[in-house]
Amino acid sequence: MKIICQIGVIFAVCWAGQIIEALLPFSFPASVISMVLLFVLLATGGLKLDHIREKSDFLLANMSFFFLPAGVSMLNYFDVLKSTWVQLLVICLVTMVLVFAATALSVRFTLYLLERRKRHE
Repeated sequence: MKIICQIGVIFAVCWAGQIIEALLPFSFPASVISMVLLFVLLATGGLKLDHIREKSDFLLANMSFFFLPAGVSMLNYFDVLKSTWVQLLVICLVTMVLVFAATALSVRFTLYLLERRKRHE
């Protein structure tokens, strides 16, 4: 029963994101609105982590399955991808290096802040 309630909470947040997206005068992804809404609810205490912990752990553990439909549907556009594979490869490599660099800098900065806090205590 607990899992069903957790699914209901996540569904309600997603549904609220859909409603907010429909009310906005500009185009914005409902999934992003839902994630921001969920973050705000968790950060303000409007929603406790225990209300969604088991279901979110399950979704995170099985995240790779959610990428399968997108990967399979790319096969429908193989002729388009084949004609632009060099550009796609360059974009993937450049963005991969940028993401690695941003992650490394974020980790270094976080460790610096933690070390600085430890010294001041």
